[in-house]
Amino acid sequence: MSKSDKNKESADQPKGVNDILDEQISTAVYEYKRSNKRLFVSALSAGLEIGFSIFLMGILFTLFQGSVSNEILHVLISIAYPIGFIFVIIGRSELFTEHTTLAILPVLNKTRSIKSLFTLWGIILFGNLIGGYIIGGILVYFAPEIGIISNEAFIHLAHKVLDLPLQMIFVSAIIAGWLMGLLSWLVASSQETISRMFMIILVTATIGIGGLHHSIVGSIEVFTGLLIDPTISIIDYVSFEVISVLGNALGGVFFVGVLKYGQRRQHA
Repeated sequence: MSKSDKNKESADQPKGVNDILDEQISTAVYEYKRSNKRLFVSALSAGLEIGFSIFLMGILFTLFQGSVSNEILHVLISIAYPIGFIFVIIGRSELFTEHTTLAILPVLNKTRSIKSLFTLWGIILFGNLIGGYIIGGILVYFAPEIGIISNEAFIHLAHKVLDLPLQMIFVSAIIAGWLMGLLSWLVASSQETISRMFMIILVTATIGIGGLHHSIVGSIEVFTGLLIDPTISIIDYVSFEVISVLGNALGGVFFVGVLKYGQRRQHA
């Protein structure tokens, strides 16, 4: 068998649990070693890039609202949801909901401290939010002016994630965090870029169609609504963001980070 055939056979074989965890831990340790400035810039980039999900969802709402049923409109908008995640994850920018799972692994492995974990999370979350505010402000400023996104689209997207009791947002955010943690795991298990893109589309479209609450995408949705709709207050935004961040973190850390790490111990 030639070397190329061996490489192809290796690429076709799925990675084992320990192989994926070792890769995840190695990646996480590398992130811990990066300077705070580089982490922030990468996180800022992710916040900007994830905004293209809002951009495309807003365009589709504006184009099809009133001409198709609400159910079909919801599916169309949800199809647009993954685009920002593809830009972020394939482009290797730092997204908070990926790091809720990734960054906990070296802590469980006792190579990093809880303090360093919260520092890493804080830098990435802050960068993501600032990037989201920038892209959200840009979209609200220029998109209605050139007629590609209506103000109604921004208001619809904001109320879609806001108009639930906080306890329901929390549960929804836990499930979204769980799915994002699984996505990090699935991307690491995939050998090729096309496979990774498929996983990103599959998982994030599930979040979109399910109406689940993602703290970074949701931040932009509510922030753009806040800039336009006087019925949305800063208290609404802060309440939503705190609850969704906590839910995403809990879902990613426990249901994926802790359980998958426990799976490694069982395989050891």
